[in-house]
Amino acid sequence: MTSGSSKDLSVSDASADPSNTPQVPVPRYDLRILKALRQIIRHTELHSKTLAAKYKITSPQLVCLMTLNDHGSMTSKALSEVMYLSPSTIVGILDRLEDKRLVLRTRSKKDRRNIDVTISDKGVELLENTPSPLQDKLYQAFQWLPEDEKTTIAHSLERIVELMEAEQTAAEPLLESGPITQSAEAKEIASKIDEMG
Repeated sequence: MTSGSSKDLSVSDASADPSNTPQVPVPRYDLRILKALRQIIRHTELHSKTLAAKYKITSPQLVCLMTLNDHGSMTSKALSEVMYLSPSTIVGILDRLEDKRLVLRTRSKKDRRNIDVTISDKGVELLENTPSPLQDKLYQAFQWLPEDEKTTIAHSLERIVELMEAEQTAAEPLLESGPITQSAEAKEIASKIDEMG
């Protein structure tokens, strides 16, 4: 009786020992998010190359034309803010679009110091015959999703952007104290955007 009780107690103690408890791995959401973002960038880059080969235009250029078509005439500064691209990147994109006669640059009538950018008739015609800047498979699949799921996906991505911008805003006082060095990953992403433009 006594030996049986001792045996039961030892088993109970062993099962209660934290060292014998299987460890549940902590979810690495940061790695999941980073992997997803890298895959999105990769697919976007490949689709942009497909557009360039077939329609002689890249995704950033196409988005630029769509933005001008939706908003009307804009300055390059306003365009860079709407598209969340640096002014220098926008200038490069506009240079290429102007060379293709897809946009027009004219001095602003409101302020002669500013240059307004307008989509040309040729640019409008190109938009009518060019697919979405989204990857074809994604675009087609997205059309079949319920409206609430489309909204959830869009809000989730926008929320990620908000979180990233919140971190950037919080760091602004530190950034003002001196020059910063751009990380290798940031340089890689920036160079990809420039190449795609």
